[in-house]
Amino acid sequence: MFIRIGYDIEFDVPSPTAMMMLLRVHPSVEPALVRPEDLNVEPATDVRDFDDPFGNRARRILAPAGVLRLTNDAVVRVDGLPDPVAADAEEVPVAELPPEVMPFLLASRYCEVDRLSEVAWDLFANAPRGWGRVQAIVDYVHDHITFGYQYARWTKTAYDAFEEKKGVCRDFTHLAVAFCRCMNIPARYVTGYLGDIGVVHSPDPMDFSAWFEVYLGGRWHTFDARHNQRRIGRLLMAKGRDAVDVAITTSFGPTRLKKFVVWTDEVTDATGETKVQP
Repeated sequence: MFIRIGYDIEFDVPSPTAMMMLLRVHPSVEPALVRPEDLNVEPATDVRDFDDPFGNRARRILAPAGVLRLTNDAVVRVDGLPDPVAADAEEVPVAELPPEVMPFLLASRYCEVDRLSEVAWDLFANAPRGWGRVQAIVDYVHDHITFGYQYARWTKTAYDAFEEKKGVCRDFTHLAVAFCRCMNIPARYVTGYLGDIGVVHSPDPMDFSAWFEVYLGGRWHTFDARHNQRRIGRLLMAKGRDAVDVAITTSFGPTRLKKFVVWTDEVTDATGETKVQP
């Protein structure tokens, strides 16, 4: 199966402003590119690419004053299978976790482990350990929060989402991640492309999506509290402790989002020219 991915994003920039971006596919996805990413910055400016502390492909620029346009277009080959299930995956005792996994047990900017710990243990202490416990968390968060773009707020934390019971995909993800960490299950926040492949087509404008990964049985596994469904064609862009670490753009000065278009479409071949009709 082939998936065409990309975006067309514009900002109004009042004065020269430093920006950092996480707008490339993750290194783990790069081998699956059959048409390489076509990353463009308009107007042309000096671009510095680097890998951030979480292994994401990052870039930084000094955006000139005026309209800044960021575009990308690529085709990826995927196996066409839903997210795998490992129902027998077991929790790893904290004392046996690899050092690089330990930070994903800790509280972070949007995941207040300390404030939610008592709630989490009340809710999930009796859930089956391992995969079953994570699925119980996903089921609860999926049912607890009502989705709506009008509920988006960049300052909203996992605790806020728990109290308000409303949010967008990042809020579902933050709450599920926080609950997992409360139960001593390492969890990390993930962002990327997720199209309507194998599911009912959504009329809402395409956006980047948020889901999460947990460390069970010695490796990372994918879960999605927003959709609570094994999906086809997830394409990872970045991962970190929470939304702070995976922001698609971070501006070190005032900017205004002017245009935001994202596409993730199943196509017939590596050229990406013909879209498969849903």
